[in-house]
Amino acid sequence: MTNKPLHFPIEAVATYPLPGTAVPGSVRFSPDGRKVSYLHSADSSLTRQLYQFDLETGEHSLLIDAGGGNTDENVSLEEALRRERMRQREFGITQYTWHKTDKILVPLQGGIAILDKPGGTLRHLLLPADAPTIDPRFSPDGSWVAYVQNDELHIIPTAGGSPQQLTFGAAESGKTHGLAEYIAQEEFARRRGYWWSPDNQQIAFAEVDETHIPVYRIVHQGKDTVGDGAQEDHRYPFAGMPNAKVRLGLISVNGGDPSWLDLSDNDDFYLARVQWAANDKLLVQILNREQSQLDLLLFNPQTGEKRVLLTETSNVWINVHDMCRPFPATPNLPDGGFIWASERSGFQHLYLVDWDGVVIRPLTQGSWLITGIAGVDTETDIIYFTATKAGPDETHLYAVSLMGGDIRRITQVDGTHAATSNQDKKLFIDTHHNRETPPTIVVRSLETGEVVQNVFEGENGRSADPLLTAPEIVTFNSRDGVPLYGALYRPPAAFGKGPFPTIVSVYGGPHAQRVTNSWLLTVDMRAQYLSSLGFLVFKLDNRGSARRGLAFESALKHNMGDIEVQDQVDGVNWLASQGLTD
Repeated sequence: MTNKPLHFPIEAVATYPLPGTAVPGSVRFSPDGRKVSYLHSADSSLTRQLYQFDLETGEHSLLIDAGGGNTDENVSLEEALRRERMRQREFGITQYTWHKTDKILVPLQGGIAILDKPGGTLRHLLLPADAPTIDPRFSPDGSWVAYVQNDELHIIPTAGGSPQQLTFGAAESGKTHGLAEYIAQEEFARRRGYWWSPDNQQIAFAEVDETHIPVYRIVHQGKDTVGDGAQEDHRYPFAGMPNAKVRLGLISVNGGDPSWLDLSDNDDFYLARVQWAANDKLLVQILNREQSQLDLLLFNPQTGEKRVLLTETSNVWINVHDMCRPFPATPNLPDGGFIWASERSGFQHLYLVDWDGVVIRPLTQGSWLITGIAGVDTETDIIYFTATKAGPDETHLYAVSLMGGDIRRITQVDGTHAATSNQDKKLFIDTHHNRETPPTIVVRSLETGEVVQNVFEGENGRSADPLLTAPEIVTFNSRDGVPLYGALYRPPAAFGKGPFPTIVSVYGGPHAQRVTNSWLLTVDMRAQYLSSLGFLVFKLDNRGSARRGLAFESALKHNMGDIEVQDQVDGVNWLASQGLTD
């Protein structure tokens, strides 16, 4: 007989990885679609290696070992800040990029390494020397690698050779070339600051000027060192004060002076997104400071000619997204076009748009929203996307024709699905989890949804931690009739049926959604610990939280401290009506 305690040890609240979450990350198809690559730690630590899984044999193999990988001590301050903005805790191999020639690029200790083919020997293309390299990326044909060093954009031949500096004058003037500024990274999830043209001949890059922003010093008082090692200086744009000034340039890989694109009549705007649609088409999204108007601009890089393709306006705010997908001519759409996501209906949906900015047709509609585009098959004119159609607490993969028609649901098991598709092989990688099941990774058919291969089997909920109990998702109406979603972490049966001393765990928004049918809801270890002590822990997604549509989300605009508090009070009153609290 064991004297196992009823409650979790307090250390469980601060232990990482969380139970059941030591799963592969950055899961992708190899260029030929025959393998799946991923980052994983075999010993469930935070140090990751790069592996591959063969879809034909079902075998896993190590591609790149973490020896000589990134650690807390050897990453630069700029890279550490990028990791922080990506909420990245892991070390070792933390990023990798496939090229269609089977080469793999890996940033290592501030330098750049290349694996020329799976099973080959990793070679160091560039060592950091006097300054680390940041954000290395293959050119489209794989012959070059671009990167930022000392705040300037450089390129180096992938085969090896001498680096070439493309931009000049930034470091000396307190500017940067090729990096995303703080607001772009933290608030708009734009992590990159340069973009290769499809023909490899030029690079679009952001110039960021923060020289007019006062320096703000952060002192680390707990450090043993003094001086530079115990402090950080940042040009931080406080609310209502000037932001960084950003402009977009084009530079040839042969060098020379950059040409600057005419983005706006003023310099108080956000460079939200940049992408190439073709050698003669550069798409740029510009958001005004009030975040109430977004312009999608189309540039001809050869002439600098600019057209406003479309404009989104809102009396609330514009939610920037990554769902602008240009596509080439297809048999049914001989002029090509692009897919665009918009909240103009009140919910984020997909639209088919031509190169004049005219909406050809909506592809989706209804009181639910699109969360991402998983792929576009231009041979069959099918788009694959993830959405909340099954409910705001669920995420599933769907498909619809670009020509219109019924939507087909592909994933069937309840919970949260993240999908990466390979249209050539008609397959997708499905990372799935729910409140009862830790993350698992399988490869499925895009046509039937059937499992083709199991890549990673997560622990079942009980083996992840025998004391874990899946929270209960509840729904009820607010006092003014709005459906709300909540999560209950009930105390063990030994504490009776209630009422219980109750803790309301509040985030409150805006945007963040907490109540989802996901394993992350279950492994909130603070909530699990408190409930194991006899407390009822309650979470509520009040108005202002995400994935419920713009009206639900925007209810707290200029009204914070009112409507979301009212919803939380209604939640506690509902608990009392159920006899769970008093």
